[in-house]
Amino acid sequence: MVTANVTCPQPMVATSNGFFQGDSPLEFALPLVILQICLVVALTRGLAFLLRPLRQPRVIAEIVGGILLGPSALGRNKTYLHTVFPPKSVPVLDTLANIGLLYFLFLSGLEIDPKALRRTAKKALALAVAGISLPFLMGIGSSLVLRATISKGVNDTAFLVYMGVALSITAFPVLARILAELKLLTTDIGRMAMSAAAVNDVVAWVLLALAIAVSGSGKSPLIALWVLLSGCGFVILAILIVRPIFKWMARRCHEGEPVQETYVCGTLAAVLAAGFVTDAIGIHAMFGAFVIGVVIPKEGPLAGALVEKVEDLVSGLFLPLFFVSSGLKTNVATIEGLQSWGLLGLVICTACFGKIVGTFLVSLLCKLPVRESLALGFLMNTKGLVELIVLNIGKDRKFLFQVLNDQTFAIMVLMALFTTFITTPLVLAVYKPARKSRRPDYKYRTIERKNTATQLRILACFHSTRNIPSMINLLEASRGVQKVENLSVYALHLMELSERSSSILMVHKARKNGLPFWNKGPRADSDQVVVAFEAFKQLSHVSVRPMTAISSMMDMHEDICTTAERKRAALIILPFHRHYRFDGSLETSRPELRLVSRKVLTHSPCSVGILVDRGLGGSTHVSGSNVSYLIRVIFFGGRDDREALTYGLRMAEHPGISVEVIRFHSSCMKSLSMDEEMISELKQTASKDISVKYDEKVVRNATETLDAIQEVKQCNLFLVGATPEGGIGLLLDRHNECEELGPIGGLLTSDSTVTASVLVIQQYSDGNNNLATSEEAAVSQLEEGLQEKNKSSPDSN
Repeated sequence: MVTANVTCPQPMVATSNGFFQGDSPLEFALPLVILQICLVVALTRGLAFLLRPLRQPRVIAEIVGGILLGPSALGRNKTYLHTVFPPKSVPVLDTLANIGLLYFLFLSGLEIDPKALRRTAKKALALAVAGISLPFLMGIGSSLVLRATISKGVNDTAFLVYMGVALSITAFPVLARILAELKLLTTDIGRMAMSAAAVNDVVAWVLLALAIAVSGSGKSPLIALWVLLSGCGFVILAILIVRPIFKWMARRCHEGEPVQETYVCGTLAAVLAAGFVTDAIGIHAMFGAFVIGVVIPKEGPLAGALVEKVEDLVSGLFLPLFFVSSGLKTNVATIEGLQSWGLLGLVICTACFGKIVGTFLVSLLCKLPVRESLALGFLMNTKGLVELIVLNIGKDRKFLFQVLNDQTFAIMVLMALFTTFITTPLVLAVYKPARKSRRPDYKYRTIERKNTATQLRILACFHSTRNIPSMINLLEASRGVQKVENLSVYALHLMELSERSSSILMVHKARKNGLPFWNKGPRADSDQVVVAFEAFKQLSHVSVRPMTAISSMMDMHEDICTTAERKRAALIILPFHRHYRFDGSLETSRPELRLVSRKVLTHSPCSVGILVDRGLGGSTHVSGSNVSYLIRVIFFGGRDDREALTYGLRMAEHPGISVEVIRFHSSCMKSLSMDEEMISELKQTASKDISVKYDEKVVRNATETLDAIQEVKQCNLFLVGATPEGGIGLLLDRHNECEELGPIGGLLTSDSTVTASVLVIQQYSDGNNNLATSEEAAVSQLEEGLQEKNKSSPDSN
């Protein structure tokens, strides 16, 4: 037998002596892998940003990035390929990638709740069975065609099983994020898809263990049996021994207290130990990590703490290396000729047909509508990272026979990419949940109303605990006269849905009651947000419902507006996207929050207030008996200013609050009749109520207005309208950096000498809620007034 001379690459030394010592960093393992990680992260994150408008999950960008870095694109340049990804670096790269996969599968196991699977409805179970059996059979059928053409000489049994598993998989983590992005997570279709995908995920891993056992049996058929029996024994031991240990650890972890480091380190070590055991058995190390994740109790803070410790490092740095490792094995150039491209089309059609048609038919049998049935079929066709894991394992299994060759591997990777990419657009095309028509009982969309004795409903939104004290103190001031159900508050905690596993853990809670969900009673795992509002509810005798909305920043405004519509809110209060530091300077927390506020202002079904928080009442909740605030209302005119004035007069009913209304009047402007009526009523109120004061200032230009505002800047809270009708107010808007605050709100916010909080209010109108709707008309009115005044009095300024 003739053996070719093969030169094995020398193992790489870990670190270099440095460039100045004559060493090239790219010849050593550590600096080279650092360069590879930086390159991968930069490319995949950039692609994810570009694909975000298409509402694609990040896994699409990571798969494409891995293919681009491999021999299919950039790797065609041999100099680049041998410099950045030389063959001698592949073992180090694969090792790090598999460590990342190990902990990613552990996180995936944490996302699956066995109790939820036991409660799976018959419909979801039927969907799961159909979504596995028919694609598995069709995968076996397509494997016969591939084996007769481009996959000759493969391990027959293992190839059949691998193809069946690859086509029957539904990627549970990817599906969860797609459903959340499409606002379908808490609908009936979303619940069924998630339950069916969870069952599908578990069964897929069992089938994968079978495929690995079959592909590794090179000496005797009994070896595959021993591998399967040992794998079953490992699962049983994990349930009987490992799970009680984690239950004991979970009981010793209490809400509000940090999880002991010993528990975290012990769990992470257990993941590695389980991976070692299953790898020694002959299945795969990732199977052991997945089982450990499933058996860990999901109740209590232990699971959340583990996710918090692991996910950023794994998902951000180590996991992208897997896509590069997969991309280096994927060469699209191997798919050439009509036969290869025809086989690619065959595999894609077979994969889609099995999943979509199987799920569609079972859904119809379960008496679901046609559109929902078709949407479920598209959703269950989602592939992703789990698919790549299966394919890479099949590519690496090389005992007596190879399971997947280069051409088959490239075809399967493109199939996974295509089926995942088309999921979102196809679901949007066939299934668009009808928006609810306006509620006939939703009458009070503004604070200003004829019957002031009616209940005021406020939707108070906040992003972090930093916003809570001032928000609660503002709500305390809004109580007005103590009446039964005079004020109803819905406290909406806005949380961002991301690619992190912790987001899916939060979503599991939201799915039980719908998005957003609310706490219907005391909970053992209530966080400090709920505790704070529950305390306010008990002390102030105000109806408070703590709620949580989980969505992406791009769609967060939809949750806010939908919740306001459902709860018939008259006012939405949003926190300003900048917060004040102790030195008085402005600091932007997250720029995306500004876009959320602007979208809410445009699409809101009721009035909107933006709270610029400067510590109203301090850092704690001020009880009603200790409230002592001076609130100033800046009034120029117009519906927004009338809304702010109405809100201020309601606050004046509180025994600890004094309200001073300052009207800025210009002789060159014509007052609206509605403004004059409100001012007339205000004067009557001020003459009878000592807590209400009225002052009027005549100003001729923006400079005089600025000086007058400086004179009254000492108070606890300013109430201003977003768009004053007066032209002088609009002249102040020329240098305003934050248009959503309007001219007066922007002026008070940018002035570092002002220490009071500012609430900028935009009143709801049936037309477009754009801040600049009346700007041109007001400026024109101002110019006409000035011209008339100059004609009548030429010497006046």
